[in-house]
Amino acid sequence: MAEQRMQPVASLLLLLNFCMYAIVLGIGAWSMNKAISHGFHIGADYSLPTHFSPIYFPMGNAATGFFVMFALIAGVAGAASVISGVSHLQSSTTASLPAAVSAATIAWSLTVLAMGFGCKEIELGMRNARLRTMEAFLIILSATQLIHIAAIYVTRK
Repeated sequence: MAEQRMQPVASLLLLLNFCMYAIVLGIGAWSMNKAISHGFHIGADYSLPTHFSPIYFPMGNAATGFFVMFALIAGVAGAASVISGVSHLQSSTTASLPAAVSAATIAWSLTVLAMGFGCKEIELGMRNARLRTMEAFLIILSATQLIHIAAIYVTRK
């Protein structure tokens, strides 16, 4: 009985999480592209700057590089967990449950890790609107992904 009521909730959470992970991936890809295009240019006659970091981002602060990289990893894992979740909702058997729950749990743990770097970035300040948007999406995703794990766990037959 509870499985029937949770099926639409799990479907809605899958759609919501997929859209949010796609937005995180888009903003993260923009940030990574900007960092690669506008990073340090070191040639034969140049020396390294005093505080050189291979994870340098021209926007944001010292936590931005770690935040963007882990947000991209969490976005890819989250999109993969949505695919596994859709497969589980279509079959709704106990055989598909472990794959869906484990993929969602891995995506949630990576999302929480990226959210932690996002919180550090908020603490340090000096970030643009796109990074603030990505921080907000990851904070929301860490809650919705956890609810998603509970919802797909309940939808088993």
